[in-house]
Amino acid sequence: MVPGGRKVPPRYPVGVKTAILFFSLCLPALADLAAGLQALQNGDYETAVKEFTPLAKQGDSTAQFHLGILYHEGQGVPRDYKEAMHWFRVAADQGEPSAQFNLGTMYHEGQGTPRDDKEAMWWYRLAADQGEPSAQYNLGVMYQQGQGTAKDYKEAMHWYVMAADQGNASAECNLGVMYLKGWGVTEDDEEAMRWLKLAADRGDMHAEFSLGLMYAAGQGAAADAKEAVRWFQAAADQGEPSAQYNLGVMYQKGRGVHEDLVQAYLWFELAGLDGESDGDTERDKLATGMTSDQIAQARQLAKAWKPKPVP
Repeated sequence: MVPGGRKVPPRYPVGVKTAILFFSLCLPALADLAAGLQALQNGDYETAVKEFTPLAKQGDSTAQFHLGILYHEGQGVPRDYKEAMHWFRVAADQGEPSAQFNLGTMYHEGQGTPRDDKEAMWWYRLAADQGEPSAQYNLGVMYQQGQGTAKDYKEAMHWYVMAADQGNASAECNLGVMYLKGWGVTEDDEEAMRWLKLAADRGDMHAEFSLGLMYAAGQGAAADAKEAVRWFQAAADQGEPSAQYNLGVMYQKGRGVHEDLVQAYLWFELAGLDGESDGDTERDKLATGMTSDQIAQARQLAKAWKPKPVP
């Protein structure tokens, strides 16, 4: 751990999947469905709604799924979570895994319905059993955190491995955390680092931050301040507040990088803006030893800063 830095628990994001999927289609509906998908791709959501609605009412699960997304996102129609749930449900009842996943997410987040983690798990399980990696990942989170079920680290590991084997970066990151903490598996820093690197190479900022901590502490590999800076920087550039804070510490202390108070102030400032309260505290302490020009330069850099997209 970086001296003066902070470790934070990993985050477990859950979100509605909105990728366009293609399924086997019956020939009579092919033209209308293709027109709806083309309209969707063109951002012509009103036309997409017009094309999908009659097909969805006729029982086409692909049209039902996409219509659910349009209502969920308020694209081409007013946002309506209950209507989104309706269309996800009828598609899910036909076995469409992405609709099952989205329905689980809506129960998990209480969108259009009271939150119900057990119901969320039911739909996630159906999608996961069909190989849907996001559902497998979310099941792992729920078993790890004991949501809708008793906490079960071994079951969480099972679903993380299933998702990670399909390249799910969040699952790879959480597997790294599980090995790091010895949750449901024998503690193994080298295995933790292996999984975290896989996730970090896909641009997962939480994995990048965790790698920074491991290199800073010499955990799973020889201590390497420059490598720690590299991973803190990668996560900080995406807006990870604890990585921004620890990067500020590295610049402040000259660890793995030349001492630079302007850069230290910049990263403490950004960490504070992103919710890391200690960033504000360290920024104010640092300012007492800086010139007014240095502070003005750092503030200008912070004002102009924008997060980098995931590689």
